[in-house]
Amino acid sequence: MSTVRAVWRKSSYSGNTQGNCVEAALLVEGVGVRDSKAPLLGDLTVEARSWASLVTGLKR
Repeated sequence: MSTVRAVWRKSSYSGNTQGNCVEAALLVEGVGVRDSKAPLLGDLTVEARSWASLVTGLKR
């Protein structure tokens, strides 16, 4: 699936600064992840289960 029409979201913890952030988008194949400062450089798609494990681990 193309990520062109994906709805990319940034964490609310990122604030409005131009800092280092990643954006995520729900896709049919899983979750798309990209650099918010350089979205045209591409993205990475990971399985939804892997993304959930990462987020859970980060919250600890």
